[in-house]
Amino acid sequence: MSLEDDPFDYQITKSGVLVIRRGGRTVMELGGKKAAALIPRLGRDDETDQQLLARATGNYRHGNERQPKQS
Repeated sequence: MSLEDDPFDYQITKSGVLVIRRGGRTVMELGGKKAAALIPRLGRDDETDQQLLARATGNYRHGNERQPKQS
């Protein structure tokens, strides 16, 4: 699934915790220094937000995945 088909969603709580969701489920709750560094970078545009959230959760392509062999 791509980010266009199943995008991330996020919510910032009053206590400063960043709750990251995908497909209606909570994927991760990020707090502390990592959340404080990520929150100001969110909200500029949707594509950038999706990339930042994917990197924060570890759900992104590294570029070294093997491609399936075609027969």
